[in-house]
Amino acid sequence: MSWTYADIKRNVPGVILIAALFAVIISSALLRWRNDASPIRLVEPIGATVKSVHSDHDRTLYLVAFETGSSILVDDDRPHLIGASAKLERVTRDNGVVFYRFSE
Repeated sequence: MSWTYADIKRNVPGVILIAALFAVIISSALLRWRNDASPIRLVEPIGATVKSVHSDHDRTLYLVAFETGSSILVDDDRPHLIGASAKLERVTRDNGVVFYRFSE
């Protein structure tokens, strides 16, 4: 199979797109690994109410509303009743990343 300049020129946008996607995936993975490696600095208990649940093949996401009216999605494998009060933890890592989780 011989390649001509026209063939190479036609494939350049696809190669650039694949390389850019690969770079984004690698940088995202590195950022997540760095966040997971950062130690936890502060854990604050927060009261909330479970509003709804969404489940797909791998994950179960709960829509949780705070007393202030704001809401977030929290990933958890354990079952939680819709409408029930929930005890959450606001976790802050040393690098400044904040996430929420259900307390044990």
